[in-house]
Amino acid sequence: MEHDLPPVLSLDIGGTKLAAGVVTGDGLIHGWQLAPTHREEGPERVLARLFDLGRKAVAEAGVPEIAAVGISCGGPLNAATGVLECPPHLPGWIDVPIGALATEAYGVPSALENDATAAALGEFRYGAGRGTSTMLYLTISTGVGGGSIIGGRLHRGAAGNGGELGHVMVRPGGRRCSCGRQGCLEAYASGTSIAERAREALAAGRTSSLSAVENPTAEDVSRAAAAGDPLAAEIWDETTGALGSALTDLVNAFEPELVVLGGGVTRAGARLLDPVAAAVARDAMPPAARSARIELAKLGAGVCVVGAGAVAHDLVTGVPR
Repeated sequence: MEHDLPPVLSLDIGGTKLAAGVVTGDGLIHGWQLAPTHREEGPERVLARLFDLGRKAVAEAGVPEIAAVGISCGGPLNAATGVLECPPHLPGWIDVPIGALATEAYGVPSALENDATAAALGEFRYGAGRGTSTMLYLTISTGVGGGSIIGGRLHRGAAGNGGELGHVMVRPGGRRCSCGRQGCLEAYASGTSIAERAREALAAGRTSSLSAVENPTAEDVSRAAAAGDPLAAEIWDETTGALGSALTDLVNAFEPELVVLGGGVTRAGARLLDPVAAAVARDAMPPAARSARIELAKLGAGVCVVGAGAVAHDLVTGVPR
């Protein structure tokens, strides 16, 4: 059935890059395109370039036509109306009717979805989650986002922005999160937080091999921790501890078959996955711990484009949102 689905255009709007591609019913991307966002130019100019990027993707994919457009972007947004409300990674983008603008640009129906929610659907349908019915997805990158599949259906929540798994509380009264609260998972497990904690420790006079790195990143911390650097290991252990704690709570609450971890921080591979999976196995309620597998995502950098394609295919086939 999946292979009978018509080609759709997928667009992804990030704070630093735009992506476009044609997604076919097998979940493959054709005519893949990337370009800088230049978000300071404002929505009108950025969207004009994004829609041109989409036209280029369609041309290079060599498909005669597309059936719909799927758009993924960080929220808050209104998926039902196709309006970007006030995404923090796109300052000044207030109530942008991107769904209507995309429909006008391409002459086909469009669907807007939160990027992490779209990624969850992509992994469920075409990646690590194939064959499951209940799955959680967390993207651990600049921030921490997520999405959930319950009974084989994407869960969006009452207002359409459900799945903010990065804002599970792991350290009450702890580090301030981008959402304004203190102690969220994002404030401890995101790549931004890992790098910030390293810089704060170095500024406080801690000794580390990271001192030789200008503006160390999360990847630098991961690499240094693997090499035995005590400060980096401390930061990394705090990161995996917070993530393991959050996932234990989520596994207890949802009892999923699978938890999928994606995003740039997961390039650390087993250094991230193993301690987190061990924490869930040790601390979750026994039936939930036995049922849940913890795995890395399989779709890589194209996960949001594939996910937006899945959303567009649902629009074409009439799957309720």
